Amino acid sequence: MTVHFIGAGPGAADLITVRGRDLLARCPVCLYAGSIVPREMLDWCMDGARLIDTAPLSLDEIEAEYAEAHKAGHDVARLHSGDLSVWSAVAEQIRRLEKHNIPYTLTPGVPAFAAAAAALGQELTKPALAQSLVLTRVSGRASPMPDGETLAQFGASGATLAIHLAIHALDQIVAELTPLYGADCPVAIVAWASWDKERIVRGTLADIFAKISNEPIERTAIIFVGRTLDAENFRESALYDPDYQRRFRGRD
Repeated sequence: MTVHFIGAGPGAADLITVRGRDLLARCPVCLYAGSIVPREMLDWCMDGARLIDTAPLSLDEIEAEYAEAHKAGHDVARLHSGDLSVWSAVAEQIRRLEKHNIPYTLTPGVPAFAAAAAALGQELTKPALAQSLVLTRVSGRASPMPDGETLAQFGASGATLAIHLAIHALDQIVAELTPLYGADCPVAIVAWASWDKERIVRGTLADIFAKISNEPIERTAIIFVGRTLDAENFRESALYDPDYQRRFRGRD
């Protein structure tokens, strides 16, 4: 028996990986985050699978479901939104599994920031302009930010920021980043990336709060801040330069 943690991707049912889909199709038990994973994703599950929505459950109750499946010898598909590597609450579940000597695997998913960038039609790194992307958030009820991880510190680098789980703090974000990036710095907010209800709001640090105030977004949004978001006159990389000799090009 194994618990298979699966990144479900950002929302669209067909953005799950082939490996994740195949695991869903052969596990007799599926625990899924019903507050964010779309019901259509469960269509990949095997017929007759026991489906458990973890949204109302505590960690102790989730642990009990793992222990029950382990006792019965049933593989478990544990379906999380986005990718498992960030803000997934997988680490605390793994600690519980290890306590019971229950085996587990991790299958990555398409991260939300990647789906949001695709919705914008953007590459977030551009030659000589932006080569770093910072994935961050602000303090919330579920988890505070460590003292050394602040928007001011990340913003001082000038890197492009992808701020998750923070739409409720947009006014704070604008106030902290305007002195660092300038009021005219582009901002793009993508809500529900890849869902049918996907919404994009573009602006600058000077006007984005007013734009959102007119039609509020309450959750499931990523806030991008950085000069790369509207850059057009950036230099081309050397990757495809005819004079650039690289290992696989085979030019004389």
